[in-house]
Amino acid sequence: MESSRQYQIPHTPRVISPSPTPSETSAKDGYFGPTTRSAARRQRVQSPPPIDEDSSGSDPEKRARARSRSPILEGRRRRMSGLTAKRHMNGSAKSKKADLTLPNGTVNGHLSPAAANKNYWREMSRSPSPLGLIPIHQKWRSFIHRHEVPRKILHVSIGFLTVILYSSGFQSSSIHPTLLALLIPIALTDVIRHRYWQVNRFYIRCLGALMRESEVDGWNGVISYLLGAWIVLRFFPKDIGTMSVLLLSWCDTAASTFGRLWGHRTWRVRKGKSLAGSIAAVVTGIITAVVFWGWLGPLYSEYNTGSNSFAYQGVLTLPAKARESLGLSFEQSSLTSYWALGAMSLVAGLVASASEAIDLFGWDDNLTIPILCSAGLWSFLKVFG
Repeated sequence: MESSRQYQIPHTPRVISPSPTPSETSAKDGYFGPTTRSAARRQRVQSPPPIDEDSSGSDPEKRARARSRSPILEGRRRRMSGLTAKRHMNGSAKSKKADLTLPNGTVNGHLSPAAANKNYWREMSRSPSPLGLIPIHQKWRSFIHRHEVPRKILHVSIGFLTVILYSSGFQSSSIHPTLLALLIPIALTDVIRHRYWQVNRFYIRCLGALMRESEVDGWNGVISYLLGAWIVLRFFPKDIGTMSVLLLSWCDTAASTFGRLWGHRTWRVRKGKSLAGSIAAVVTGIITAVVFWGWLGPLYSEYNTGSNSFAYQGVLTLPAKARESLGLSFEQSSLTSYWALGAMSLVAGLVASASEAIDLFGWDDNLTIPILCSAGLWSFLKVFG
């Protein structure tokens, strides 16, 4: 009895746990030690507000979400309708910087497609993956967006239409007023659709299969096509203008088609242009020139008289000063018949390929190709014709 009193069993010490975290304060089955008044006061001041995890009735635009490429627009959900400008700003001027800022005026750090560089715009529009600006490009990604089959069909058909009009006796003097009459309403339609997003959306739904994504906020390629054809038929000789339209229709399509197929296997001429596409343009231009100047032109020669006469008359010769310095006669320094046709066709192919590869101030190639082709062919015939 004395020994039990001398060696008493000590009491179990109380262990006080640290202050619980905010998420643990609601637990019922856990053990927590006592908390002093000062610790409880400090917890009420420093603890963050509780997170409402019930999002069934919250606004989907205000929920916590992962960082994405699309900015959060207040009041409505952003839809990929093909319009990068804000719909509620109809009629107001929009600068490129507006595409980089949120509605509150802060920069979101992401580059919108409309504000990209024009050259990169063109490459993104031709990329295998559509940007979602035109809905039909996503549905028919390979047929319409990547290979641009409907657009190429329209492009090639213009050349055949030109051949039909030429063989039917239509003169360039009667065609270029019609082109101007078509150009004015089409250009006005583009101005209207860029001003009103409802018109632009309807326009994209109707003609989206023939458009590139760079044309959603830019000028339609048809405007450049009509303007280029009008210039060459209005200010150049008949055969030069007609040949330029044919080179635009067929050489540009051939360069685009073969460049997409085999461009990755050859050297690059410049950004977006490959050696395979340039070779295809040369070959197509040579064939086109042989058929037009060697067969189609002589076949309908009765339409090529007076002011509608051809600049190429089947003879190529050195300039007079070159003949005199070399001591050659006119016959000795001239090419006729098939030799002249072959030389002229080779020049046409090279001019078409160079015009397709040159990037002139970032302008649409539907405008630059016919003008550069006409200028090149007309200059060659002025010197050697």
